[in-house]
Amino acid sequence: MKLLVVGAGEMGRWAARTLRPVADRVALADTNPQAAMDAAEAVVDGRVVPVDTDEPFDCVVLAVPIPAVADAVAGYAANAADGALVDVSGVMGAPLAAMAEHARDEYASFHPLFAPPRGPGRIAYVPGEAGPVVEAVADRFRAVDNEVFETTAAEHDDAMGKVQTGAHAAVLAYALAAGDVDDRFHTPVSEPLAELARTVTEGEPRVYADIREAFDGADAVAEAARALAAADREEFAALFAAAREAVDGDSRVADAADAGAGTEPTDGGPDAAPDADD
Repeated sequence: MKLLVVGAGEMGRWAARTLRPVADRVALADTNPQAAMDAAEAVVDGRVVPVDTDEPFDCVVLAVPIPAVADAVAGYAANAADGALVDVSGVMGAPLAAMAEHARDEYASFHPLFAPPRGPGRIAYVPGEAGPVVEAVADRFRAVDNEVFETTAAEHDDAMGKVQTGAHAAVLAYALAAGDVDDRFHTPVSEPLAELARTVTEGEPRVYADIREAFDGADAVAEAARALAAADREEFAALFAAAREAVDGDSRVADAADAGAGTEPTDGGPDAAPDADD
């Protein structure tokens, strides 16, 4: 397989390193040529091609910023993606719609739900038009101990508003409100929040801004915080109960999944084919 990875950031390098064993040749492209050269050096036999290349590739992996992914799909589908087109940008609705319109052959969207240094982990996967190349990519991600699970673009993007935009807003808001706290005063609740804030703020602000603009979720966190701040004791108790029910609901789903492990799937069950994405 002749592979092109577009985007030489952390996720692009992860994709190139991970897929290298199933590729005969690996090329990288980036708007920053030096970044592409540095990434190519990190990949055995990697080489650099210009971002406007029209060289044909069996698989093009797009690891570009979220705002650029739809345009990248159209451009690389027309010029370089002779076979499969794969996106790992982190959003699914827009790139899959663009791939459905422009891709010549196979296409799929994968979202590693972790920063590369913290992998392996779970990878959300929508097989828009899967074939042997897309399946080889998915199998390779599994081979390095990732859990690859199928979903839909709508389900993924809705969840990202909660677990990314909402979570980031909550953690950053806590950091801004708490400020610098003497570590001696941290509690079992505040200490992990402070650690999460350190993890988030080690990242690149542009990436978090892209996520916030791509997915709703921050406003819901702000509204919940305002409701808690303004609540009287009775209202606070009701909100507390609602929060407990939400958390317990997630636990019940997990418990049900564990209880059903090893049983035969039924029609419409967890092993059934997902609904076609629009």
